[in-house]
Amino acid sequence: MLDVRRMQVLRAVISSGSITAAARNLGYTPSAISQQLSTLEREAGVELLERVGRGVRPTPAGSLLSEHAETLSTQLAKAEAALTELKEGRTGRLAIRYFATAGASLVPLAVAALRRDFPGVRLDLKLVEPDDSMPEIESGEADVAMIVLPSGAPRIKGVEYVHLLDDPYRAILPKNHRLARKRVLDLGELAEDPWVGVDGLPGACRDILLDACGAAGFAPNHVVESEDYQTAQGFVAAGLGVALIPELGLGAPHPGVAIRKVRRPDPVRSIHAAVAAHAREHPAVRRFLSAIREGAMTGQVSGNGRVGTKTG
Repeated sequence: MLDVRRMQVLRAVISSGSITAAARNLGYTPSAISQQLSTLEREAGVELLERVGRGVRPTPAGSLLSEHAETLSTQLAKAEAALTELKEGRTGRLAIRYFATAGASLVPLAVAALRRDFPGVRLDLKLVEPDDSMPEIESGEADVAMIVLPSGAPRIKGVEYVHLLDDPYRAILPKNHRLARKRVLDLGELAEDPWVGVDGLPGACRDILLDACGAAGFAPNHVVESEDYQTAQGFVAAGLGVALIPELGLGAPHPGVAIRKVRRPDPVRSIHAAVAAHAREHPAVRRFLSAIREGAMTGQVSGNGRVGTKTG
């Protein structure tokens, strides 16, 4: 097989006109250059140079290899530049997984920041349930996932967990509810009310709600279940019950409901980014996370910062 480096030496000799001049330009001794050329001729199985006075000139085979050496040098330079850009996070693919309310409110501005700062990075964005993205992170198929991480939840070895924000739950009451005039409710005051369920499937979000009600001394009586937060508000407005909804899921509040803070306890879901081991130092991942935190801290999220969408 032909050696690319020796082909580049041949090109330097032909361009310089002599072995001595090429040795001077390359920083080698003339004997070292001659050895490289002799080895290349053995690899090629044909003579590459012929003597002309004190210099040399290429044979047809030498000219052919010199032309290919120039092409290879250009391609190698492009490959090295592309590799540098990949290592510095300016190119490549970034796989991001997110759940619905985070996707609607937090992810768009962060993606816009990535498009601006890392235009060469291809984004693979996928909506998943809050509890369904970890297998992809653990396997390395995805780079970063937004998740709800309850306190004390087990953590996967090698995965980095980055706290992004806390999303408090709010009480959603019919406008004519007996407690609608209060600014802050004790959660236990809703113990006897019928409830509209908004997190029907087992998972972190439903566990947070049930644990909070349990801490207040009751289990909510769910009389109707909803698959999305906006529909749940409609059920509440119709007087079917009360609900607890995370603030990111409120969206444009239904005109028939009252939204109130709750305490004793005040349920909060902690939103984290789970970062795969291979992506920890990826500059685009770091930029994505910082943009999420910036948006959360300043309230610069889509719409009014409260998004009515599918649960999660």
